[in-house]
Amino acid sequence: MSLHLLLPLAILAFQPRPGAFEDSTLSPTQEEPEDLDCGRPAPSARIVGGSDAQPLSWPWQVSLHHGGGHICGGSLIAPSWILSAAHCFVTNGSLEPAAEWTAVLGVHSQDGPLEGAHVRAVAAILVPPNYSRVELGDDLALLRLASPARLSPAVRPVCLPRASHRFVHGTACWATGWGDVQEADPLPLPWVLQEVELRLLGEAACQCLYSRRGPFNLTLQLLPGMLCAGYPEGRRDTCQGDSGGPLVCEEGGRWFQAGITSFGFGCGRRNRPGVFTAVARYEAWIREHVSGSQPGPAFPKQPQEPQPGPREPQEENCTIALPTCGKAPQPGAWPWEAQVMVPGSRPCHGALVSESWVLAPASCFPDPSRELDAWRVRLPARARAERVARLVRHENASWDAAADLALLQLRAPVNLSAGPRAVCLPHPDHYFLPGSRCRLARWGRGGPAQGPGTQLEAQLLSGWWCHCLYGHQGASVPLPGDPPHMLCPAYQEEEEAGRCWNDSSWSLVCREEGTWFLAAITDSFNGCLRPRAFSPLQTQGPWISHVTRGAYLEDQLAWDWGPEGEETKTQTCPPRTLHGACGLRPEAAPTGVLWPWLAEVHVAGDQVCTGILVAPGWVLAATHCVLRLGSTTVPYIEVYLGRAGASPLPHSHQVSRSVISIRLPRHLGLRPPLALLELSSPVEPSPSALPICLHPRGVPPGSSCWVLGWKDSQNRVPVAATVSILTPQLCHCLNQDILPPGTLCVLYAQEQEDRCEVASAPPLLCQTERGSWVLMGMAVQGSRELFAALGPEEAWISQTVGNVHFLPHTGAPYWSQGSGNLCPPDMAGASGSAPAAALFLLLLPPLIQG
Repeated sequence: MSLHLLLPLAILAFQPRPGAFEDSTLSPTQEEPEDLDCGRPAPSARIVGGSDAQPLSWPWQVSLHHGGGHICGGSLIAPSWILSAAHCFVTNGSLEPAAEWTAVLGVHSQDGPLEGAHVRAVAAILVPPNYSRVELGDDLALLRLASPARLSPAVRPVCLPRASHRFVHGTACWATGWGDVQEADPLPLPWVLQEVELRLLGEAACQCLYSRRGPFNLTLQLLPGMLCAGYPEGRRDTCQGDSGGPLVCEEGGRWFQAGITSFGFGCGRRNRPGVFTAVARYEAWIREHVSGSQPGPAFPKQPQEPQPGPREPQEENCTIALPTCGKAPQPGAWPWEAQVMVPGSRPCHGALVSESWVLAPASCFPDPSRELDAWRVRLPARARAERVARLVRHENASWDAAADLALLQLRAPVNLSAGPRAVCLPHPDHYFLPGSRCRLARWGRGGPAQGPGTQLEAQLLSGWWCHCLYGHQGASVPLPGDPPHMLCPAYQEEEEAGRCWNDSSWSLVCREEGTWFLAAITDSFNGCLRPRAFSPLQTQGPWISHVTRGAYLEDQLAWDWGPEGEETKTQTCPPRTLHGACGLRPEAAPTGVLWPWLAEVHVAGDQVCTGILVAPGWVLAATHCVLRLGSTTVPYIEVYLGRAGASPLPHSHQVSRSVISIRLPRHLGLRPPLALLELSSPVEPSPSALPICLHPRGVPPGSSCWVLGWKDSQNRVPVAATVSILTPQLCHCLNQDILPPGTLCVLYAQEQEDRCEVASAPPLLCQTERGSWVLMGMAVQGSRELFAALGPEEAWISQTVGNVHFLPHTGAPYWSQGSGNLCPPDMAGASGSAPAAALFLLLLPPLIQG
């Protein structure tokens, strides 16, 4: 999140919000001329949380136009001078030409002809020499008009405070403007001037609020010349397009301009009051630049000495407003759960998002023209069902599953303190942290899954995992602060056998510091696995806010990158196969983080072998490790995924499955080296259990390779030893007449030979140039250097496992031996000699290096 300037097209950020001292030759102790009356609007019969102003009530309000439209506000301080904000006129350090700006005075509605208003060209724009950015202060500007304004009941100057003027903390003041009524939500037609009452905050109280760490550690140091106005609970504020407009306070029957709308963190956000330029501090600068003008701005004496306000709270004691949404007595007891009852249809589950609005899937209401009088909404702790006044479908609901949303307005608002409560919604810049605690909640018309798992606890995967598991191949992963394409949970409980989730839609609610957010939604799934990818609500926040004008969009409450470090580097995903993503592992995984395809295969309770997950329901292992030679019985085998020894594993969980069958290829007269183990049920894709890729044509070009196993068969902490795969010719020469077809030979890097123990038959892996991890083979019994290759078994593996992840065919088979015997006579049987192998590295083609 960043500050947002209060310009109509400015991004959310420090939000400069585009008021005035009149020219005067009087000293600070002199009175203003009698013929210039200020701060007295004529008697008369949006801004966030504001309302339409009455005509003639704020006659000093000015609209500053650039390029034919309203850009910023200002205040008339003398017939020839307007006070506004510097950031409206400074772009990339340069002051914009005055000739490009016009001032519209006496205007109330900006729709159509500006009746009763008159326009003045701007002759000069003056800003303080030290101004550079709004958060560094001095955000004010003086505009000299080419010809004086005609004073009338609709056009009158505001009074300016002297440097000694003190506004009492807690004073109710008013801000005005034509800016957005909410973040990214422009003021609707007829563009009537908006007013909002704001209370002045003391410096200590305001600094306390802005010192509280927010997303991306965003805080603000208030500077002299700044003042704050608003409420800790938010919901009333200035916004984009209000910049430069006045904040005025009434004293003794006159209105004094206390501040100039400058910037803020969002609009109307909790604990983020608006920041204004304190006009009193700049009396000398204004007098200096308007001297000689007649009449000049009026600086009346303060009508009376201000009474000392309450003592300002220190930072450690200041009052922080807590969220009023998203409070549940316990997970699963959702006080915002709403059931929409439409005659002739099953109940549709949604969520209460404000006192008057319920959010639900638009697909529940295929015929929006049906009579709403018979519709009812049931809310928790409400004996009587609520009636529906209006249905608003998302404009993209019919073709975009992520926009399958509708808002239902209740005929009467509900009392949120008497039972039902609204759920919190995320702003577009909300970043749900990896590992965030989430739950599934009912959504739409589907029936519930049986048993207690309907409220399954889950942790969010990182954006990289989620996007690369289920996103589009090669697309960039959204960075934190950018709206994600999807959110993915990793469930903390084992899936019960036989349960099917394909008849239900679900929402994902995630908790931050005890507050629940409606984070994402999903539609019904075609398979029986639990929902895996959800459509985030961040991108729908502006639409919900625009329709409801009161939904509880809440700032992010938790911000801790955790042990994985800041995910601020742009990343892309490796290629996907016909059956989806495979072989994913973060680039810089810290020591102890699991390899998601590495399995512990426990054979009859006394032997532990390494296995590799090659599909959701299948593990590949070395035959000699899982089957005893000469035995006619199939042992009981248990497979564990998601383990990494005794090391704690962030955002992961252990998965266990029993083996229900062992499949072997048909090798005439030979015991096949590889076995496929069929699991009792498929495992869900996650960082704890994800299939590896297979390559049908040998070693992919440019790969780096490792032997992956355990240093200690008891603790089983995964270790990887760097290897080079020898060329087929060298492998054949070193092991002449003793190797079965399809055997790979490796040479270990220096001092890497003893990293992995051999008894468990460790696998040989390579990482391709594009990032995918590929399984090459499994160790031959009793050998560190020889591996049974997968390539020759491609047909058998494909026929046995229908959804195995093979990368596309490229190049010639690696294990083809070629023709002729090119081995010198003294090379036969030299496989155990590292020096001999090293010698022949100089004589033969390059190896596949690790």
